[in-house]
Formats: sequence, C-alpha cells, structure tokens
Amino acid sequence: MMRKNKYYAIIAIMALVLGSCGNTSNKEPISGFTYETGQPVLPVLTFKQKNKVVEVKLSIPEQGSDLAITAMDFNLEGTTDLSDITAMEVYASFKEPRFETGTKFGGSNQIKSQIRIKGHQPLQAGDNYFWLSMALRDTVDLSNKISAKSVSITLSNGQVLKPTLEKSTTSQRVGIALRQHNQDNVDTYRIPGLVTTNKGTLIAVYDNRYNGPVDLQADVDVGMSRSTDGGTTWEPMKVIMDMGEYGGKPEEENGIGDPAILVDRNTGTIWVAAVWAHGHPGKRNWHASNPGMTPEETSQFILVKSEDDGLTWSDPINITSQVKKPEWQLLLQGPGKGISLKDGTLVFPAQFKDKDRMPHSTIIYSKDQGTTWKIGTGARPNTTEAQVVQLDDGSLMLNMRDNRGGARAVAITKDLGKTWEEHVSSRKALIEPVCMASLISFDHAEKGRILFFFNPNNEKRRTNMTIKTSFDQGVTWPTENQLELHEDDCYGYSCMTVIDENHIGILYEGNKELFFEKVNLNELF
Repeated sequence: MMRKNKYYAIIAIMALVLGSCGNTSNKEPISGFTYETGQPVLPVLTFKQKNKVVEVKLSIPEQGSDLAITAMDFNLEGTTDLSDITAMEVYASFKEPRFETGTKFGGSNQIKSQIRIKGHQPLQAGDNYFWLSMALRDTVDLSNKISAKSVSITLSNGQVLKPTLEKSTTSQRVGIALRQHNQDNVDTYRIPGLVTTNKGTLIAVYDNRYNGPVDLQADVDVGMSRSTDGGTTWEPMKVIMDMGEYGGKPEEENGIGDPAILVDRNTGTIWVAAVWAHGHPGKRNWHASNPGMTPEETSQFILVKSEDDGLTWSDPINITSQVKKPEWQLLLQGPGKGISLKDGTLVFPAQFKDKDRMPHSTIIYSKDQGTTWKIGTGARPNTTEAQVVQLDDGSLMLNMRDNRGGARAVAITKDLGKTWEEHVSSRKALIEPVCMASLISFDHAEKGRILFFFNPNNEKRRTNMTIKTSFDQGVTWPTENQLELHEDDCYGYSCMTVIDENHIGILYEGNKELFFEKVNLNELF
C-alpha cells in the first residue's frame, strides 16, 4: 500500500511540473499592459468588405510575449440598426498599424449588441494593433450610425484585460463607396463634381483614370453616376466624355478630365466642363500644354450638356476659341461645380496659366444659356482650383487653392470677373494643405443664406476632411458649426450639393476611390 501511494505521489508531482511548463492557463496574471481603444472618425461604407470600426492598440511587456489573444468582446449598443451589418471581422498587425494588410484574427456573421469574436493571435513585445471591421448591406439608411466599443480581451493564460484608455469618439456615419479601385476596369476614380437637378436627381461626375492615379496626360474619361432617391441608390456608371483616338493618336494621348458640373436653373440643362489633352505622351499636361489655340498646341476647354435630367448627353462642344487667350499656356475649369445666378447667368470657376506660366483662378460665364461664353481676369496670382458662390448682394465669391499653402485665398467680384477685391477672410479663415475644396450656398428658410465649405482641415496633410458653416457671408466659420467626416489620409478633393431643405450630399476622394455621405443640417446647426 505504501509503494502504491508513493507511485501516485510521483505522478502527481510530475503532472504539476509539466503543467507549470506547458499550460499557460495556470500562469499568474502579468501586469504592464496598456490597452487603448476607440472608434475612428471615418464612415462605414457600403460595398466595401472591410471598414475600420474599432481600433485597439495593445502594448505588452517582454514577459507577455509568449501569450496569445483567444477572444475579443465588443459592445454594439447605440448602433441605429444592427440589421445594417452583415459581417464582423477582426484584423491584427504588429509594430505598425496596417489595417489593409492585417492578419485575420476571427469573425462572425451572427450580429448582436454583445458579441465575442474568437481566434488565436500570438502577441509580440511592444505594440500590437487590432481592428474590428464591418461589412454592410448594399442599401442602408444614410442617416444611420454605427456605435461599437472594445470591452475586453481574453489572453491564453485566462487573463481578461480591460481598456486602460478609451479615446473620446462619436458613432460612425454610414456612407457609400460610390466608386472603388478597379471597379468597372478603372484603376482610380478622382476629381468629383456633384449637383442636384431641378427634378431632385443627383448627378455625380469624376475622372475615370483607367491605368493609374496620375494626372493628364493619360487614358482618362469623364464618368457619371445618377441617383433619383437622394443618394441612397445609384444607377450604373456611364462615360459621358471620351475623346477616343482623335487625330490618329491612342486614347492615352486623348485624355479628358478634371470635370466641373452646373445646372441651369431656368432651363434644367446640365452642363459639364472638362479639359482635353491631345498628344505629349508620358508628360504631365500641367507643364506640357503650350501657348496656342489648336489641340496640337494647347489643351482644349470642352463642354457636354444634358437636357433630359442626365439620361443622355451631347457630343463634345469645344469653346476654347471663346475663352482662351493664345498666349496663355493652359486654361481649364474648376474642377468641382459651377452655379446659376439669380439673373440666369451660368458661371464656372476656372484657372489659367498666363504667358509667364503663372496660374490664376478666375471664372467663365454665359449670359445666353450656354450659347456663348466669356472669361474674367485673374483673381490672384499663384492660385488654381477654385469654387464660386453668389452672395446676398449679388456679388460672386471665389474661394481658391493657393499654392503658397496654409490657407485659402478668397476674392469678390461685382462685375463678373473684370475686377476683383480681396475678401476679409482671405488667407486667414480656412486652412488648407494646398488642395481643391468645395463651397456651396444654401438659402435657409429661417437662417437666410448659409455657406458650407469642405476640405482637408489641416495645414500640412490631406487629412481631417471637415464641413464648416458660415452664417455671415464667409467672414467667420464657427468651430461649433463644423463636422469632421474622415480623419485618415486621402486624396482630398470633394464636391457638395444641397439635396433638400434638410440635407447636404458630399462626394469626396478616399485613395483611388470616391465616397458619398449625406449630412443632416441639424448636425451643423
């Protein structure tokens, strides 16, 4: 009997030793973790399989590097409609936050307000990054929001970690990935324009850059998307400007792009302007276009129009001879959008490079419903992409990209661009990292004429895409009437439109993609 008890005692001791060496579930809890989490300021987009929803940064000490994460718990309370969500996944990366190329940890298609996602992800000493990603149904209510929190992380030793720092965030907006990288065999979508027609239809225009993201010269056409339900759904893309193989040269030597769009409020006609580059393969059109008037010498100012609410479009209309001076190196539109004035005058923002290759922002305009066009003088040297609105007194405000950087330039004209004066807000009120921006006006029933501005709200980088609101004709833009939509790096171009008395639509660039969001004015007021 004693021999048998000794045998069992030896087995028990061996089991205890082996367990302490190979079974991490019996380890003592390890301290020294930091666990930061929060929701980013980014839209959750339809038609994308991966969207950043919750970010987690887990920093661990050296003695924790032999552990793994086995489960992550999330709370989705506050989400408007859980049925919007079709799938959830968690991705991981080490040392650097790399969401797009992260390793999948686990996922679930069973969407609940409290959800656990299981997996096995070994940890490394230092910083470990995780993201909760979501996919949405193709059609959702664009006023809905996604709310999610990282509640806890379970480790392979049984230890449960709680957040040590929860960043202050708000729920994420729902949006639409209207155009995506490689969709319809187009590598890159850029340069958005957006209007609301007299019938309430949304018309979006943009560059189809087939072979890559570079500017003209390249194989580029102007694409168009159309929505008849306020931006909730969109018809298939159509190409509305394509110069083909003009002059016997290939399509990559006949690119047309950088569109601007406007609606004639008297007739309902929709106009789109674009710049056509002919020849000079492999060179950037900004530098390669030369003085002259013919396509072989200089870029051409081209229009198309639709008289049936965007269903069909005219052949190209070349107005270069009407608006360009022969000594100028280059003339092109906005891009973005133009406007229809109270007296029926049609106005596109424009830009030209003079005989000394100095760029100037200006306007072109038509007082006969687009039959003939004229051009203003330069509003300010070393400015380019601009947007225009009409103020209460009938004058025009031109808001300009300024190559000096730091802030937008703003000028006023009372005579359709013959003369200009600097606005009080110029180079002060609206910071920018040298980028295109969007500016629109809205006649509100109670608040009068309101201006909305949208751009990267950053002096150095194209990040922090933000709407700003002015109730005093663009003199001030109060911080309490601002709304950030997209905090990450992006290409940064945008265009806004008033959808109805309660909503603004915004089309803006991600990276090679175009995103659409719908903003209720109550969020700005």
